[in-house]
Amino acid sequence: MSWTTVPAGTGRARAPWRPRRVAAAPDGPSGTATTGGTTGTGTGTLGTTGTGTTGGTTTGTTTGRAEGVSVDVRVGTGLGRAAVGSTIQRQPIVHPDRSVFGYALRAKVFGSASTAVDDRADRVRDDEYSRLDLDGLGGDRPVLLRATAGILAGTTPVPPCSYGVVLEVPHALAVRPDTAERMGALRSAGYALALGDFAGTTSQEVLLPLVDYVKIDLGLDPALVRTLAERAHDAEVVVIGERADTTARLELAAAVGADLLQGPMFARDTRPEQRGFTAGQLQCLELMQLLSSDAVDHAAVVRIVSADPELSIRVLHLINSSAFGLRRHIDSVHQAVVLVGPHQLAALATAGLVDARPTHVGPLWSMLVRARTMHALSGSDAGYTVGLLSALAAQQRVPIGEILDRTGVSADVADALRDHGGPWGALLEAVVCHEENDSEGIAATGLEPLAVAQAYLTAVPEALAIASALAVVTRS
Repeated sequence: MSWTTVPAGTGRARAPWRPRRVAAAPDGPSGTATTGGTTGTGTGTLGTTGTGTTGGTTTGTTTGRAEGVSVDVRVGTGLGRAAVGSTIQRQPIVHPDRSVFGYALRAKVFGSASTAVDDRADRVRDDEYSRLDLDGLGGDRPVLLRATAGILAGTTPVPPCSYGVVLEVPHALAVRPDTAERMGALRSAGYALALGDFAGTTSQEVLLPLVDYVKIDLGLDPALVRTLAERAHDAEVVVIGERADTTARLELAAAVGADLLQGPMFARDTRPEQRGFTAGQLQCLELMQLLSSDAVDHAAVVRIVSADPELSIRVLHLINSSAFGLRRHIDSVHQAVVLVGPHQLAALATAGLVDARPTHVGPLWSMLVRARTMHALSGSDAGYTVGLLSALAAQQRVPIGEILDRTGVSADVADALRDHGGPWGALLEAVVCHEENDSEGIAATGLEPLAVAQAYLTAVPEALAIASALAVVTRS
């Protein structure tokens, strides 16, 4: 039996963000980057063939392709001048129990445009916002959008969102003399408001009665964070702890009573816990081990899925969902396994491991976004595996060593998961940095931040379609 994979994850009619072609600044001659001096087509870790080159340390350009989207990644020991352009940064905003409240979006301006006057940079941001599909980036949650001068003045339309938009007013706009009047008009139009970069300045204190939320940087001095949180709570405003990306900052957020947290879904320094697995989770891990083999035993895959009621329900729900858009209904588990292919089967096993439900799809969505981004950047199924397993270990707080033992991945994949080494390590580091809104960290890996952002944003709606189809109630 061979895979007859049906493309999935492209059910939306409109991409959530349409990338502009941005010319890179002159940086000398460029070529095709390779890892270890090789490039070409090969069989990836999950058992399908993928074409592309991998991000290494040689100077040049590497091109990967996923779902018809070409991604150019500049790599090298020195990037020189960054490309001029802009993109959208996106992070989840979660409750203390890690359930998703919404998603924060802002336009990031790179290169020489970022040093221009505010009005010019804002025009670039307005152009980015004009190309957004907020439903594709926020799913069934509200979106917190960082406002520009045009949005505040009412001259730039706010992109529509089915589940609501909260407009975040940054400090640079809060100091303007007409901001209170403009914010009042936006409230009258039905928008919720937030103060970004809250530092307790006089201009911000005046605006507190107009807002529903404030964002406080958890990287500030802990005493100052506590004071700012107390001021906001005294004004009956919801506190969002921003840059909640380390255990220390999460503990600070809890200590000051932050109501919500903004940061990557998976913190870098998550403390692993020794834990046991249920019979169903062990079945999912066994499936992932089979899929990690260079020569996948298709018959064994079918046996495992067919033997587990939850996996059977999920694979049938997935293949018959709008993510695949088939014209006829599939009732055979065997046929469904063949059609969905190894990538979606790995996602299926992950959904079982994290017990994805329709009301709690956010973590699975984030995991699949990382996996699909890694696949787009690497052009390899091994890259997909690295992204998926790294997110799984962080989300489940499972030691990497245990994941490696139970999945039997290759040495290259293991190197990336253990210490961001090997041919996939720099790519994983770059994607994690992007999740942290750390453009400098991406550049330090030798990859172009714009290209990483493009791959990530392309992956968001594709992953949402798959995650939504897999997040079904299978057990009471």
